[in-house]
Amino acid sequence: MTMKTLLRRSDVRLLLTGQALSMFGDWMMIIVLGIWTKELTGSNGAAGLVFFVFALAGLVSPVGGLVVDRFAKRPLMIGSHLTLAGVMLLLLFVHDRSDVWIIYVVTALYGLGGDLFAAARSSMLKAMLPDELLGDANGVLQSVREGLRIVAPLAGAGIYAATGGATVAVIDAVTFVLSASTLIALRFAEPPVAAKEHHLLREISAGVAHIWRTQVLRELTYGVAATMLVIGFSETLLFALTQAIGRTASFVGVLGSFQGVGAIAGGVTAGLLIRRIGDVRLTGLGVLFFAIGDGLFLVPSLPVILVAMVVAGAGIVWAVVALSTAYQRRSPQTMQGRVNAAANMLFSVPQTVSIAAGAALITIVDYRVEVLVMLVGTLVAAVYLLTRRTPEETLELSLAA
Repeated sequence: MTMKTLLRRSDVRLLLTGQALSMFGDWMMIIVLGIWTKELTGSNGAAGLVFFVFALAGLVSPVGGLVVDRFAKRPLMIGSHLTLAGVMLLLLFVHDRSDVWIIYVVTALYGLGGDLFAAARSSMLKAMLPDELLGDANGVLQSVREGLRIVAPLAGAGIYAATGGATVAVIDAVTFVLSASTLIALRFAEPPVAAKEHHLLREISAGVAHIWRTQVLRELTYGVAATMLVIGFSETLLFALTQAIGRTASFVGVLGSFQGVGAIAGGVTAGLLIRRIGDVRLTGLGVLFFAIGDGLFLVPSLPVILVAMVVAGAGIVWAVVALSTAYQRRSPQTMQGRVNAAANMLFSVPQTVSIAAGAALITIVDYRVEVLVMLVGTLVAAVYLLTRRTPEETLELSLAA
């Protein structure tokens, strides 16, 4: 019933429409940036650097979080998407290998703008919706995101092959403009902004400090950061996995589609599960499901691997939605941007390290060794998260005793 209540709201439907458009453009463009770079340079390393540059944006996201908390949310989101539309048009000047630097600059700005927008959107949802609807809203957004992840990269690669990168860039720019238009039409009462202080470093680091001071958020961060230290292995071992089941590297796309199916199911059910078992427990359950899916990778059977991808996809989204909702619910409105950005930074670092470590390890050890490391790491993190108690639960237990 709560999901129906959420989708009856015209402001939510309008926001989802705009986000679906921009997410389609995002998934379409990011894969094309890598393909384009590969084609211009002939280098896998140069193409991989695109995704590394994109991920690096998370390291400076706390600065963007302060901007989100200091300014009105809707104008900031509109401005960021209109700016990104202009940034995409810089790709019209890419013609040969000497212009690859433009792709890297656009990628960096793409990552920075996306992180800023995501932090502002999280703050907007907190202001728009009562706490009981936040889990459903985050779940719907993740379902839309993962659903588009199945089709948009294929569309982007197809358009690139037919007409070139410039066409994809223009289409992506149009999706940003359309998203900004939906935000202009959105009815939204701006929440109070954070007061300006005289210690800039303290303001920027306030999100990290809030997470550290808040027991639930601190423990969630420990558990999920530990998961991120090994979960990045999956980015490279999937190629070895497809080889083990007698498929070509392109079959990774099929595996991604099955993961997307699980992720959509996870997003649709996340809000209900948060109400049933709480955001902390669902985060742990999501990590546990990922661990189960990961463990099934040890069985070199196509049907088993496909089931594994569905299970892991659902688990990842449960964890993401529950974690996002926990941060929103347990953080003041005037700190939503900085808390969101701090979490992004705290998880980006271990994830980036694990992606790099996984890429190095796959060249010297059997892929099953990486699977076992992931399995042990995620199981330990899941047990840790599932055994955490919120202060409210601790109080109930003490009163019952």
